Amino acid sequence: MNNYSLLEHFLFPPTALNRQKLGRELEGKTVLITGASSGIGEQLAYLLAEIEVHLILVARRGDKLSAMKSEIETKAARVSVFPADLRNEQDMEGLLAFLHQLPNGLDIVVSNAGHSIRRSIYQSMDRYHDFTRTMAINYFAPVQLLLSTLPLLEKRQGHILNISTVNALLLPLPHWAAYQSSKAAFDTWFRSAAPELHMRGISTTSIYLPLVNTPMIQPTAAYRKLPAMSPQHVAKIISKSIYTKRKTYKPWWLIFARLAGYSR
Repeated sequence: MNNYSLLEHFLFPPTALNRQKLGRELEGKTVLITGASSGIGEQLAYLLAEIEVHLILVARRGDKLSAMKSEIETKAARVSVFPADLRNEQDMEGLLAFLHQLPNGLDIVVSNAGHSIRRSIYQSMDRYHDFTRTMAINYFAPVQLLLSTLPLLEKRQGHILNISTVNALLLPLPHWAAYQSSKAAFDTWFRSAAPELHMRGISTTSIYLPLVNTPMIQPTAAYRKLPAMSPQHVAKIISKSIYTKRKTYKPWWLIFARLAGYSR
């Protein structure tokens, strides 16, 4: 955040994080983070490292997860790593079996894994796999994960945090058909399920993020010079949401972006 430009400081004001409240909320609990090997997931894991919490880190890169485990466990947290591609049925089944045998159950799920793609429809006519792959990780994987773990979360009066995008709340944009439809699909599923989950004692939080400076945006050259939130900043927003139990996080300027879109 210290490297923010003046414009980024204006767009992304600081987040005040009460680490004592966070510690009290998480001590002794088990937190699952998907997409944990880079970007937002990685920074969240490091932020929580000072707390006596059990972190379950899931991502495709097992070597990176092992390195993170070694570093984080020099501090207070305990870490389990589970290398998995959540689009792969066998990997998902293995993860779910692992979660259901946890001796202390599951308290928090941070659904962060995702895939972004920017491509024109006319460049996608022979790339149907762009759509199936994007839906697989951005929609079907979190739905399958949560359907299986809801009994665990209900038992612990747990909390689900969905790391979403402001695109899910904006009018659809050209070149983003695969990404925006997949993120909107899970956002709609999650918001539809939320009242039922609340009745069973499970808290839900939807975090709608602007552009974030992670490896995911690097293939899109046009984004490299645009204002972007830092993954460290996002990790603070997620952490604060864990103890405040806020239902949504949205950038302060989103209402103006939505009005601009509807006025086109």
